[in-house]
Formats: sequence, structure tokens, C-alpha cells
Amino acid sequence: MDVKLSLVVPCYNEAENVALFQEETIKAFRDCGYPYEIIFVDDGSQDATLHQLKKLYANGKCPVKVISFSRNFGKESALYAGLQHADGDYISLIDADLQQRPEIVRDMVAFLDENPDYDVVAAYQDRRNEGKVLSFFKKSFYKIINKLSDVALQPEASDFRTFRRSVKDSILELGEYHRFSKGIFAWVGYNTKFIPYTACERAHGVTKWSFRKLMNYAIEGIIGFSTAPLRLATWLGGATGIVATLYLVVVLLQKLIFGIDVPGYATIVLLILFFASVQLFCIGIIGEYVGRSFEQSKNRPIYIAKEVLAPEEEKKQ
Repeated sequence: MDVKLSLVVPCYNEAENVALFQEETIKAFRDCGYPYEIIFVDDGSQDATLHQLKKLYANGKCPVKVISFSRNFGKESALYAGLQHADGDYISLIDADLQQRPEIVRDMVAFLDENPDYDVVAAYQDRRNEGKVLSFFKKSFYKIINKLSDVALQPEASDFRTFRRSVKDSILELGEYHRFSKGIFAWVGYNTKFIPYTACERAHGVTKWSFRKLMNYAIEGIIGFSTAPLRLATWLGGATGIVATLYLVVVLLQKLIFGIDVPGYATIVLLILFFASVQLFCIGIIGEYVGRSFEQSKNRPIYIAKEVLAPEEEKKQ
């Protein structure tokens, strides 16, 4: 039987949530009239998540696939693995903590059925329960990346979205090792409908996204979808060169015209430190791009699946 909808659910230490997620999904899609499947991707969890997922696979309440990584490869790799194993005509990306409700996915599917001109329905949070500092940094990130990048990102948009199989196929053609889903969806294009949603409280547990991880993710997005930082390094190098030349001219004029010996030990030290810091900053930017090219050139897999539980895998055995 052909599957109409595949729900891709990345999991990291979500042992308390996965069973509840399955129950809520079954309730949401009861009497929907079309077949669906849930693809759980265990991203190297340290708790009993895999044990719980195996129980869900065996209980037969609804079609379930389980992909277990050999270690923690990150959410982006988990999404990529889920897409590779998705058989549905529509694919939905949704978190296991039930902050994103399965009922909204059903509405997304209905919208795509009724509007064949659209290929993606993406959700963004209309209200966020977060601190002012974090909110400021997030808004600043979207402003910066939209100015620097050739593709435009919808502010507050999340990975929570439903799309057609053609979109999935386009995404899988991008075999990037360092992945930034929001940028990838913007880059592949397709007609997208953005809808607001209100995130619910986590069913259990705490968020895995610390401020440091969010900052690293933001840097990943900027470097992955813009070469503006390299141009910035060029501009800084040129500007510091001009400043250094002007300062040299001023020192020579003071010496030749006025005969002033510039007492400059402290000044020289400060200038050396300033120019050295600019050089190191520029080298760091270049190093980020070179490092990513080096890692990509090694052709390592995006993830390693330790175990895959799926009906088709059982048939092969």
C-alpha cells in the first residue's frame, strides 16, 4: 500500500516523549482516510530512547520505522536520514517533544491537497516564550543572514513543515556535510506557504538547544550560505593597510618637517596588537571556509546507521 504521509521525527534523549508522540499522532490522524508512517531517528541518545522506539515498532499500533545512529551526529543528520527512508507522497518534519502538534500536520496535508500550486507548508512561531536577550539575538541573526545571503529566510521559521516528494528529492541531491535546513529549504526554492503556530510546552524533559549551540548553528548558517565573511576579511585587510600607510606618512612628516621624534613605544605595541588581531580574525574566517571544504573533500558519510527497523529491511532478511 502506498504511503501518503511520512512523519520524520528526530530524537535525542526523548525516552519519555516518543510513546506519547505516537499516541497523539494516532489520535490526530484517526479517520484521516490515508495511510501514514512515523520515522523515528535516534540520534545516539544516552537514555532509553532506542529501547522505547523498539517497543513502538513492535506494538503494531501504526506503521513505524526506526533508524538508530552509531553516535550523536546532530539533528541535521537525523533529518537527512529520515528523508532518505521516507516513502510518502508528503513528508513532514516534526519534533518528538510535542511542542509541534501532529494536528497541524494534518492541516498542512489538507492545504497541499487543496492547493496544488504550493509545494511546501512551513510553520513559524507567532509567539515565543523566551528571554529578551535570546529573542534579540535571533532577530539579529535573521536580519544579518538575509542581508548577506542570496536566499531569504523567513524570520522565526522552524524546521516544522510538510512538503511534497519532489521537494524531498531536491534536498537529498544536496550532499553537504555541514547542513543548515532552513537555508537548504530556501535554496531549493518551491512555492511555500508560511503559517503561524503556537508552540506548546514540552511534554517531558528540557530543550537540548543551549545558547552556545544556537550561536554555533547561526554561524553554520551564515558561512554555509554566504561568502560575505570572506569579503569582510578582504575589506578589513584593505582598511588596515590604508590606516597603516596613513600613520606611516604622518610619522615621516613629523620627523622631516618638525623634527619631532615620535615617542612611540606604547603606540607601536598597540598598533602591533591591533593589526595582529585583525589578521587573526581574517585568518579565522578563511580557516572556517577551508576547514569545511577539507571535511567535505573527505567524502565521509553524513551519518552512520547502527540499526534500521523497517518492514522492507525485514523482508530483505
